[in-house]
Amino acid sequence: MKVIVYSTDTCPWCDKLKEWLKENKVAFEEKNVGEDEKAAEEMIKKSGQMGVPVTEIKTTHGVGIVVGFDVANLKKLLKLK
Repeated sequence: MKVIVYSTDTCPWCDKLKEWLKENKVAFEEKNVGEDEKAAEEMIKKSGQMGVPVTEIKTTHGVGIVVGFDVANLKKLLKLK
């Protein structure tokens, strides 16, 4: 499983999301769309969203995109209780 978090330095929900992932021992790669134009374009192409956070969860069964800090959806895709 690979988890990518698209975020910015000024987004409080991004901070909450990253803290939640750490608390649940989920390793993730962070892409700062405020500093990385290529990452921003990638995020928009994948999610259709311009707002952050956007989380991409790649598993053997496919790719899930979670827009915002949606704990229920994150738990489902990450198979957490």
